[in-house]
Amino acid sequence: MTLNKLPIEVYHFQRKPRSAGNYSLEFIFQDVRNRLSDRVKFTVIIANHLSNGFVMRVKNILQVWKAQGPINHVTGDIHYITLLMSRHKTILTILDCGFMSEKNPLKRWIFKWIWLNIPVSKSTYITAISEMTKADIVKYSGCAPEKIFVIPVAISDQFVPFPREFNTTRPVLLQIGTAPNKNIERLIKAIDGMSCSLVIIGKLSDVHKELLNQHHIDFVNKLNLSQEEIIREYIDCDLVVFASTLEGFGMPILEANCVERPVVAGDNSSMPEVGGNAACYVDAYSEQSIRQGIERVIHDTDFRNQLLINGRENRKRFNADHIADMYYDLYKRLYEDLN
Repeated sequence: MTLNKLPIEVYHFQRKPRSAGNYSLEFIFQDVRNRLSDRVKFTVIIANHLSNGFVMRVKNILQVWKAQGPINHVTGDIHYITLLMSRHKTILTILDCGFMSEKNPLKRWIFKWIWLNIPVSKSTYITAISEMTKADIVKYSGCAPEKIFVIPVAISDQFVPFPREFNTTRPVLLQIGTAPNKNIERLIKAIDGMSCSLVIIGKLSDVHKELLNQHHIDFVNKLNLSQEEIIREYIDCDLVVFASTLEGFGMPILEANCVERPVVAGDNSSMPEVGGNAACYVDAYSEQSIRQGIERVIHDTDFRNQLLINGRENRKRFNADHIADMYYDLYKRLYEDLN
């Protein structure tokens, strides 16, 4: 078989999506599959069980062991399913090493081995979505840097410019995600008393709800949105807030750039790498800094407009066809290794 006659066969292994909170990963690789459909024959295997607890994870490992293909690509989050996979035909995507921030030493040790050391050793190649993630993989696992390929996240063609007059009197702030690293608690405290409304995409905890009510925040919470519905939220907002404490990439920054909404982002981890000069950066651990960043975007018209101009240039760095080609080159490389 030659590459000119038949497409490469690749099996994509994906997590089972949760009822709320998973918004980016599945869209990313669906787009890759669409763009490579003439060159790669994809089969998608979705884990039967949520990645919760020992028993469910063992069942996921056994499921994928029986479902391996000519080339296996674990697309992220469920790294442990590589345990029984063939090392010679497996690619693993690592989004970030946030699990290494676990404070409990025993849990951190388990994560290090089950989510990082063993999966890295069981994979021929690793893809990281940012240089920061690559550096963390090398730091924590000792993986050879040449085994890791940085392939950034592409922005979907569905995110297109949609100009909107900024509401300086009572802007709509959009927050994507509610996981602990999304920093909802500090954001709530930062906007206490501010004339604005907050749209939160993702499941709110009881603590979140209590804080929102305690600080009298005018908010709307939305769950289980399709990509089209999420895009609508970007269009309807004035400002995207993404003061996260940890991101392997930070997709909402790019999505805001593409829809042409200003974005306030954390100045840590991969976010400056992704946002370049197209975001207002704040100290994600400081409520005062978050508030000052939001207020600057609201009241400084020249600064806000410059962010939009910069965003138009920044989004060009993440061309979806180019990024899909990077995955194809890696599939081709592994195919040739195996043949």
